[in-house]
Formats: sequence, C-alpha cells, structure tokens
Amino acid sequence: MSTAKNIYFASDFHLGSYPLEKSKERERLIISWLDHIKHDASELYLVGDIFDFWFEYSTVVPKGYIRFLGKLAELVDAGIKLTVFKGNHDMWMFSYLKEELQATIVDDEFIIERDNKTFYLHHGDGLGIGDRKYKLLKKIFRSKTCQWLFARLHPNLGIGIATRWSKHSRLANNADEQFLGEDKEWLIGYAKEMEAKTHHDFYIFGHRHLPYDRKLSDQSRVINLGEWINYHTYAVWNGQELVLEKWVK
Repeated sequence: MSTAKNIYFASDFHLGSYPLEKSKERERLIISWLDHIKHDASELYLVGDIFDFWFEYSTVVPKGYIRFLGKLAELVDAGIKLTVFKGNHDMWMFSYLKEELQATIVDDEFIIERDNKTFYLHHGDGLGIGDRKYKLLKKIFRSKTCQWLFARLHPNLGIGIATRWSKHSRLANNADEQFLGEDKEWLIGYAKEMEAKTHHDFYIFGHRHLPYDRKLSDQSRVINLGEWINYHTYAVWNGQELVLEKWVK
C-alpha cells in the first residue's frame, strides 16, 4: 500500500472531445501529471467528465484512452485509492472501471473526512436553483429505460452520435468562461445553502470549468477544479491545507 499523504482532486478532462488531435495531446499532458503525483499520492479523486462521452455496453466500451487507463492501473497497483465520479458527459459509467481498476464509482455527492476535515464532493451538475431542463434530462438519461434503449443501438451508431454531438459542445468551441460574481455563481450559492445546514470544511466541484477558490466563511471554502483544455488545474490536500494548483509540464 502507498504510504504517501497527499490527496489529489481533478475533473473535466473531456478525453475524446473534438478535435481528437487535441484530446490526444491532452491525454499525454494528464499522464505526465499522473506520473508526477504517483510518488506522493495516497488517494486520487476524478470528479466527473473524465471522458467527453462514455457508455458501457455489456461487451464493448469506447475505444482509445489506453495510455490513460494504463497509467491509472499503475497508480492503483502502487496502492493509490481511486475514486471516479459520474459527470454529465460520462454518466453512463457502470462497472468497467470498478472491475478493471478497483475504482469506487460515485453517482452524485460523496463526503469524506480526512485529517479532521470534511470534504463535500460532487461533479456539480444539476445543483442549485434553476436549470430545470437539464435536471429533467439528467433524470431521463440516468433512467434504466433510457440506458436500455441506448444499449440497443449498435456501438458504431451510438458512439457516432455522441461524437457528432461533441463537436457542438462549449469546450469544442472554446467558450470563454468568466466569473459571474458570488451572487450568480450557482455552485457557490449551493455550497452556502449546504453550509447553512451542515458544516463542511471544503466543497469541491467540477462542471463549471472555471477554476476558483473562494471563502464561504472563516471555516469553509468552495473550490472549483476547472478543466484541462484551457486551465490544467487540480487541487491537492497535503494533510494541512488544500491548494488549487496548475500543472505545467
């Protein structure tokens, strides 16, 4: 087992997103980061949208990502605990990574306590007020009926549809993300609502794509992990403090 202390958090790799050449470059960058952290990591949390699309047929998974998955296997074999969250792009993740990498798969929120600190973790999709259309779509897409129907499509067709959809995403079009202010950032608002009910030292989200680290109070902070197309950011807990950092190879 790993005797290292650090806990790492990252999200929104969007591997497989359009254009594929850029995704391959990003995969190499992520692998270099994983190589770096393997020497001092005890746990690794991948907080959703690791893949731009993922669907596990009973005998088929999307092709590619061999080097990335192999690197995760290397970390797991070294004793590093791996936890993977379902995001809005890879919510059709079932048992494959659990069986192959012994990963813990998280559907929604996940709360951990480390070094007498509590961490509230969630990909961030569907939280807070508003966005009723997506919340309805999320309920439909996560339903057993929808998953069963999609599984009836031949992989060439199903994954082909997803690939074409990827070309129109905000990341493929390099949408410029701007901080909207604390009163309009819905994940900060959601964290404030949660904190008013139950205290957590840290709220860690993905999904928003814009990295930020904000104080909710003297005892609590909210961190968005950002994404790896433009920012290459992640968070690390070293046993005493949580730091949002940028990976530069």
